[in-house]
Amino acid sequence: MSPFGILRRHRVAALLGAALIISPVVVSFAQNSGNAGLSNVVATTQTPVAGITAPNGSFAPIVATAKPAVVTVTTVMKAQTGPTGDGLPFDGNSPFDQYFQQFFGDQGIPMPKTPPQQQPQRQEALGSGFIVGSDGTIVTNNHVVDGATSIKVTLDDGTELPAKLVGHDAKNDLAVLKIKASKPLPTVKWGDSDRLMTGDQVLAIGNPFGIGTTVTAGIVSARGRDLHSGPFDDFIQIDAPINHGNSGGPLVDVNGNVVGIDTAIYSPNGGSVGVGFAIPSNQAEKVVAKLMKGDNIEYGYLGVQIQPVTQDVASAIGLDHPGGALVAAVTDGSPAAKAGIETGDVITGFAGQEIKDPKDLSRAVADVSPGNKETLDVWRNGKTMQISADVGRNTDDQKTASNSEGGKPSAGEGLRVPSLGLGLTDLTPDVRDQLNLADNQRGALVERVNPDKAASVAGIEPGDVIVAVDRTPVKSARQANQAIAAAGKSGRKSVLLLVDRGDAQLFVAVPFAAG
Repeated sequence: MSPFGILRRHRVAALLGAALIISPVVVSFAQNSGNAGLSNVVATTQTPVAGITAPNGSFAPIVATAKPAVVTVTTVMKAQTGPTGDGLPFDGNSPFDQYFQQFFGDQGIPMPKTPPQQQPQRQEALGSGFIVGSDGTIVTNNHVVDGATSIKVTLDDGTELPAKLVGHDAKNDLAVLKIKASKPLPTVKWGDSDRLMTGDQVLAIGNPFGIGTTVTAGIVSARGRDLHSGPFDDFIQIDAPINHGNSGGPLVDVNGNVVGIDTAIYSPNGGSVGVGFAIPSNQAEKVVAKLMKGDNIEYGYLGVQIQPVTQDVASAIGLDHPGGALVAAVTDGSPAAKAGIETGDVITGFAGQEIKDPKDLSRAVADVSPGNKETLDVWRNGKTMQISADVGRNTDDQKTASNSEGGKPSAGEGLRVPSLGLGLTDLTPDVRDQLNLADNQRGALVERVNPDKAASVAGIEPGDVIVAVDRTPVKSARQANQAIAAAGKSGRKSVLLLVDRGDAQLFVAVPFAAG
């Protein structure tokens, strides 16, 4: 299993959660400190990590250049009024509640609880940021300021100033703030994240746990990490320790330039274990420039559900190599539907860009201005064609690509397909009622799956409804069996099944050799 398969399974990850929640119940802060700090710090034992070597033996010159431009961002959220009843540390409408639900509740881990509050409690969130304009323009993460009723910035010299939210973009998790200062402020310059390579040295600067601006060193552990949090996921993975409170702080290179924005950590215990993630500067700089001008950030929308073209899928549809984005479903009335994109198409190019996988397509479409007419390179029935589509406008409830998973209960008796390990049955009216399917739903219901056979390994589940075999629609279990048998006799190594699962539709390639 890939590392991010593990990440998706366990999800004990502080994704978008490097901002710190400050609560009088949880922690006390020194009232007279220029920088927010903990009055009591609990010591923990950590395994020593071998240090890295700066080019000249010390990072001090880099820190001296970059640190003055790093700020602490404190936001005030709506007060909690009265006892909560469930004992959660924040009310259910807190912008940070969803992240802590990811950490604890959604994974069956008990949520941390606090005593019922009889009086309204002011809640603050603590993050970091950095100054990119001497006039007081500051960049941070959107999740640091999301839902805030007021924002305060603490400069490196301890000066506290109110801040105004100039603009924000949830999909890129970026926000721009503005403060008024009596003098020009120190700034940091954007670096070129595209030049950053795995193994390069980097520094993370921020305010972890509110103890004050802190510098940590490490290397780039990996590039192009996808945390499945949005269409623009292209994170830089670093081992420089970052913790809650580091969100929005800069990741700088050995030249002191910003090459990333510290955003997320993966952790089984809420603290740093050397797996952090930063938004690349080249991605952030373009968005920040638009936000600074007050421009609205709009994203393109195509309206397809897509999935990777694996080697098994390529073999099943006759492609000589894997690659591209396989269209599993087309949204009715969407730009894709109007352009003539069909289920089973493989999109290999968009707007002149090569599409190697679904992530490439998601980013390419989202990055196009709504209303543009773009050309798609499509592989269909053994031939390559070009299709023009008018790109639509993406709203919060629309996704260019979705790899949804789901399941339904099984029912009935049926025929068995020994070569794949499938037991199929027809969709009778009683079965449709039991599974809450439409009256006109056609296909073959997967009644059982042999765990030792190829279909199980490929991901077919009881309750799936097979609606097509090798892009040929099937209306019954017998038709599905016959189509699978015909595919086996054709000499192909795999058969491609189009499956309805919950509200999603996806292709599953099942290899005959593994059956």
